[in-house]
Amino acid sequence: MTQQSSGLPRRDFLTLVAGAAAATMIPGPGTRLFAQPAGATAKSATLPKRKLGSLEVSALGLGCMSMVAGFYNVPPKPREDMVKLVRTAVDRGVTFFDTAEVYGPFTSEEIVGEALQPVRDRVVIATKFGFAPGDGGGGRNSRPESIRKSVDGCLQRLRTDRIDLLYQHRADPDVPVEDVAGTVKELIAAGKARHFGLSEMNSETIRRAHAVQPVAALQTEYSLIERAPENGILATCEELGIGFVPWGAVHRGYLSGVFDENTRFERPDRRATVPTFTPEALKAHAPLLTLVREWAQKKNCTPAQFSLAWLLAQKPWIVPIPGTTDPKHLEENLGAVGVTFTADELKQIRDAVTKIPLVGVRSPDSVQRNQ
Repeated sequence: MTQQSSGLPRRDFLTLVAGAAAATMIPGPGTRLFAQPAGATAKSATLPKRKLGSLEVSALGLGCMSMVAGFYNVPPKPREDMVKLVRTAVDRGVTFFDTAEVYGPFTSEEIVGEALQPVRDRVVIATKFGFAPGDGGGGRNSRPESIRKSVDGCLQRLRTDRIDLLYQHRADPDVPVEDVAGTVKELIAAGKARHFGLSEMNSETIRRAHAVQPVAALQTEYSLIERAPENGILATCEELGIGFVPWGAVHRGYLSGVFDENTRFERPDRRATVPTFTPEALKAHAPLLTLVREWAQKKNCTPAQFSLAWLLAQKPWIVPIPGTTDPKHLEENLGAVGVTFTADELKQIRDAVTKIPLVGVRSPDSVQRNQ
């Protein structure tokens, strides 16, 4: 990847504490959850809480997909560094951690399991079944016997006796969602799972699943660039009392402001194959990135914080899960909870972004077709 960045740079937490974003990063006396070097300053933090159905989590979670090879890190970051990062997130108030058996495959769950085992009762772990990792992750398999086998493997790798939020990763065209929901219902009754989630499902599928086993959360891509869930999906979630978990909340780093229309991506970076990262799309989206940078300056925050805060402001039951492998970026992301908007500001932002043509994004009806 050749990277040429411009605009407002990312800032670390030592800078952020001087701004409004520091308001909800609450350092204070207390005991850290994990051991630290002698002489280190002890501090703890809390984040606002939100509800995914009846499941309470921190307002921002941590996506753990990018911690393994095959996505954006080739080779992967050292495992011990990623374990430390997850534990740092706990220290900073994050209680919601998102992974999946197909990430790695299996490696992300192993990292999460090792990192969170000492504080298992204080956190919420979400993982996903539905792909066939043994086949390279390309096939889909949500047959009941496969789900049960997957969950047993997930529990072992996560070093736990229950999964707090168990998602079907993608719809399986060969298995009715009612059968999937029924199997998860049995797993909940057996104590192996606590709540049921769906990922990238349309409104009809959500309703059918919810009728068998209440759905706590839907996970779908959503950001200032990818706004397709606004075409009926968010309304369905609100009607049924389902929480919404956006992945791609900073659009694979684009909305952090470190890329521009001159950036080019090469394999194995996954962005090299994403339609919104073609030269044409990057050029088309330059006005949107300019808008993000301008608003970030107005709100005394970074572009990434502005983008996350905008998502948080859409609904009180939206919980983004930005991923990172960098402790500084983790601190930056968490600062988003201190960025607030007036109703008039949200209207100004909405009016402005809807006037900017987008290239390579999902069509308005794409979220109503199971991926």
